[in-house]
Amino acid sequence: MTLSDLQKYNSLNINSPRASINFSVMLSKYIDLCFKPPFEELVILCIGTDRSTGDSLGPIVGYKLSDSLLKYNYVHIHGTLNDPIHAKNLQENLEIIYDSLGNPFIIAIDACLGRADRIGYIAISKGPLKPGAGVNKDLPAVGDISITGIVNLGGYMEYLILQNTRLSLVMKMADTLARSIEYSVWKLHQRRLLM
Repeated sequence: MTLSDLQKYNSLNINSPRASINFSVMLSKYIDLCFKPPFEELVILCIGTDRSTGDSLGPIVGYKLSDSLLKYNYVHIHGTLNDPIHAKNLQENLEIIYDSLGNPFIIAIDACLGRADRIGYIAISKGPLKPGAGVNKDLPAVGDISITGIVNLGGYMEYLILQNTRLSLVMKMADTLARSIEYSVWKLHQRRLLM
């Protein structure tokens, strides 16, 4: 399967049956195609803030993954509820990642706003995401693979919309993403053991 084939099937609704399994299959295929030498380290970069319900998706995913992925010495989690990565410290954290790790491959995760019929969808794509675009912030694009979760309606009063996003949706999305990432990293590790 090629990357262009994959991009035809790059999103799913978290309420669909077997959402975690299906998203982990998608993510594993992207990792298989993209995480190759010269990349050495895998970074899960979870962007957002714990001060806004709608923008807390990234830090919650980071929090859920921070213990379960410790056993893999080449996998690094950046951005948790205790230490979020947001607009004010994103550039600084990117510099730390690139200075301290050998050829990092970054999977960037962030919440976003979208159309009403797409709320509850998570999407994956090759290439960077542009954090803060929905709230008119000019931040650096980040990620070799990007994962976004549509948490609410976009188009007007974005800050207020993010503040009034349902926590239950964000938590369900975070659970789906965390389970998918855990399984995809486990699969990656099994393949690396066979090399």
